[in-house]
Amino acid sequence: MSTTFHELTVTAVEQLTPSAVALTFAVPAELRQAFAFRPGQHVTVRLDDELRRSYSICSTPAQLRERGTLTIGVKRVPGGVFSTRAQALAAGETLPVLPPLGRFTTELDPARARRYGAIVAGSGITPVLSLVSAALETEPGSTFAVLCGNRSGAEVMFADALADLKDRFPGRLQLVHVLSREMQPSELLSGRLDADRVTMLLKEFELAEVQEWFLCGPLGVVRAAREALAAVDATGKVHVELFHAEEVAPPVVDVAGGDVEVSIVLDGRSTDFTMDRSERVLDAALRHRGELPYACKGGVCSTCRAKVVSGAVQMAANWALEPDELAAGYVLTCQSSPTSEELVLDFDA
Repeated sequence: MSTTFHELTVTAVEQLTPSAVALTFAVPAELRQAFAFRPGQHVTVRLDDELRRSYSICSTPAQLRERGTLTIGVKRVPGGVFSTRAQALAAGETLPVLPPLGRFTTELDPARARRYGAIVAGSGITPVLSLVSAALETEPGSTFAVLCGNRSGAEVMFADALADLKDRFPGRLQLVHVLSREMQPSELLSGRLDADRVTMLLKEFELAEVQEWFLCGPLGVVRAAREALAAVDATGKVHVELFHAEEVAPPVVDVAGGDVEVSIVLDGRSTDFTMDRSERVLDAALRHRGELPYACKGGVCSTCRAKVVSGAVQMAANWALEPDELAAGYVLTCQSSPTSEELVLDFDA
């Protein structure tokens, strides 16, 4: 895992909707290996030493290899410092960018024939656009179904790119737009992506047999999608990426104070320090290793993931790690407070 930010030049700013843009960066030949990514991954963009934001890559690995470009989608959020500034960026400006991270992805194989599905809302389409494009191009025998929720047609990010993909792969891409504030010819496609509507859509389009699912968007939509998949007895593997988890306040960690001896491993180098157990591990560790990877500090992006080698922690929230990662000992350090007298964490694992 690289912890070094690189200055990348913005080559294009495309207005996708009144509140969203696509930013394309030029990746120099000498950095293309460092920025090689799998569809569905994200990069972290830095405005200053404290302000960092993660954005999913919407372009494909082939575009990086062939054109040397990487594109992210940025939707403005109320009070969002970077998302607001992004609307005014111009070609030629540079930004510090961390190489790609993330596990909202799959291993594509030209010899594989698979049924993929995605349930997304708003900017949740960003990583899925990369996944759909790469999967349909790489696996000739695979299909992809996308249920895409938005308020209105004017707010659909990457509408033209999705339409182009539908034209290129008419028999292999099933694209369903659901609009909550704009009436459509079908009542089923007019309204919010709640659990009941998603369940009906899964039945209507016969998607219960999808083998691999990608759920991306706000917490409410992801929860509704999970409930709907359970309602139709779907058995496919499920990947989840949250963009916002503000709907539910994270629980408070009940950890008494007291010193803890901590050792962290990053880039093959070990650093030891003492911290108070009531503090979050990431906050304490950054005082000793300022290059540690992090972005949201909200338990959503998983950029700060590390493996507990010894000792134990309690996490206040987890919107990013899958059950198999938790079972293997991985934690989100931004949400973790020590519960043992000694703690060893490996950021390289």
